[in-house]
Amino acid sequence: MNDLPQLLFSLSYKALPLLFAMVLHEYAHGWVADKCGDPTAKLQGRLTMNPLAHIDLFGTIIMPLLCLMLPGSFLIGWARPVPVDPRNMARPRRDMALVAAAGPGMNLALAAASALLLAALLSINPSLMADTPPGAAEEAGTSAATVVLLPVAVMALYSVLVNVFLALFNLIPIPPLDGGRILVSLLPPQPALALARLEPYGMLILVGLLVFDRDLRVIHTITSTFASSLSGTILSAAIGLSAGASQ
Repeated sequence: MNDLPQLLFSLSYKALPLLFAMVLHEYAHGWVADKCGDPTAKLQGRLTMNPLAHIDLFGTIIMPLLCLMLPGSFLIGWARPVPVDPRNMARPRRDMALVAAAGPGMNLALAAASALLLAALLSINPSLMADTPPGAAEEAGTSAATVVLLPVAVMALYSVLVNVFLALFNLIPIPPLDGGRILVSLLPPQPALALARLEPYGMLILVGLLVFDRDLRVIHTITSTFASSLSGTILSAAIGLSAGASQ
């Protein structure tokens, strides 16, 4: 029971960025598919940014909650995939690669936008990052502006981290992840067919990677090395741009 306040505290600033990251990831898939000639997502009411149209009970709600309750785990989740029919596309292989790349591309764009928002907040109040997490500002007697800006700054920072992680995780070249579908679209026909045949087992492979990550270090490498490095680069670039614009 002592963990409940900590869980609610984590949810207060992690849930919204994660939800936006997952919903806009799927929206991007549907939007690009529509531009490539496939209106399936639009016809089924999935070409919308309404979160209710994209929520997957396990991936959007249960899985993130389980991650939050497990000490030391990283937060991961997914929305309900938008339907795509390559038969409606003029150049299915190329267009499917574009559709698959749109999701991670959207996450990287959200990471950049969140970093710019954080940089703007820091230019307003440079002491934000020196403050304690949301909720402690009132106890410390800080200004009313900090009480308002600090939670937004923390959510913006978390948005950068989660969007970079989701982009890189989805680029793992295993179907049904976006990286696997991009690779299927780019490979010659025979290797592409062999890789596509893994799709029914792709989720089992991913679960295995997650369960045995302590030994395999695949997910750890993505989160601690690539994601941390890319997140730091995006944040540094955004703060540098903000500093240059204010001079």
